[in-house]
Amino acid sequence: MTQPYRSRKLNLGSGEFLKEGYVNVDFTSISEPDVRHDLNRFPYPFEDDHFDVIEADHVLEHLENAFRVVEELYRIARHGATIHLRVPHFSRGFTHADHKRGFDVTFPLYFNPDFKPGYQNIPLKLEKMRLRWFAQPYMKKTVLPVSVYYVGRALGAFFDFFANLSPWICSRLWCFWVGGFEEIEFVFRVDKNLESV
Repeated sequence: MTQPYRSRKLNLGSGEFLKEGYVNVDFTSISEPDVRHDLNRFPYPFEDDHFDVIEADHVLEHLENAFRVVEELYRIARHGATIHLRVPHFSRGFTHADHKRGFDVTFPLYFNPDFKPGYQNIPLKLEKMRLRWFAQPYMKKTVLPVSVYYVGRALGAFFDFFANLSPWICSRLWCFWVGGFEEIEFVFRVDKNLESV
């Protein structure tokens, strides 16, 4: 059963990083999310066409079916909404015991109606794609020594600059030369007018 929420912003898989002004959703978190829901179970307890902003920070890699999750996010997003996904890049995606997959620059192709071999019938427009060598600094700041944290940030800024000149070339050619990238970020725009295409 769905219930109406005042906020038009969703923080999916909030974990211990609840966001003010968002509907925070998690299942196993020790924090108290606004909604406790197993993200492998569909449908999610939200109305169709409700959210203007959906963020999922390092969540999809833990779930069973990433395409089914994106389909559900599309359902609950309004026309013109932003879906902001941060996930592990494949070059470092399996360093966590619970990760089921890593992601690549090809992931957005599956939401492009022109990509006939693998289109998932979920039309999304890619607005931004970015690789990050030193990801989730908000979490690392709590566990790394100060000097290591700042060296990591500086190296990350250096590697990120060159990687994001062409994420495709980095992902296909040299990402492993620097030990892999921890994160790839995708920002999609929901265009429900494309449903009829």
